[in-house]
Amino acid sequence: MTPPPVRLAVLVSGGGTNLLALLDALADSGIARVARVVSNRADAGALERARQRGVHAMVLSHPADADEVVASLGDAELVVLAGYLKRVPPAAVARFPLRMINIHPALLPAFGGLGMYGRRVHERVLASGAAISGATVHYVDEEYDRGPIIAQWPVPVRPGDTPETLAARVLEVEHRLLPLVVLEVAKRGVPKVPVRLYPGGSAFAPQNELSMRFLDE
Repeated sequence: MTPPPVRLAVLVSGGGTNLLALLDALADSGIARVARVVSNRADAGALERARQRGVHAMVLSHPADADEVVASLGDAELVVLAGYLKRVPPAAVARFPLRMINIHPALLPAFGGLGMYGRRVHERVLASGAAISGATVHYVDEEYDRGPIIAQWPVPVRPGDTPETLAARVLEVEHRLLPLVVLEVAKRGVPKVPVRLYPGGSAFAPQNELSMRFLDE
């Protein structure tokens, strides 16, 4: 008997382009589906994107209230932070051990932590002189951007890059990486041990596939 799709809750704060990438990737999938979208902002564009797709959308009154956050996530089996800019209360994180993931617009552990989001991240990357940036999907724990890394997708930093051009390059791979990770984790029933995903084959971008191993193997 085929198991039902893994139920996702997506936490958002902004326009929701990563949410849209997820919705598009899962549209015909029997593996996972976005069951609800939750935001800390009533004016987040992601809420309307969700409603247009018939997905339940709601706004948190008190994002620091762990009980409210947990209640908003309902019966989600996997929680995805897709541009969510608030710290998830530790008590809420504890209710979803290894079932809450985040996407970050840099190659963690570099350029992460409190206040490191959006343009600030890309400004810091450029100021550092780094030759490579990229996107990271990681498990959420009690600290900003410190949970175990699941997968990363690098992109080059090019001469003459601005925060805007670098952000656009990174965002393009975010839109590919996040759905890939969600599908790979969901295929395996959201494992209770950390997973690390690596590129399949000799190149990451052309394959659109990830191989997987468990960290405790």
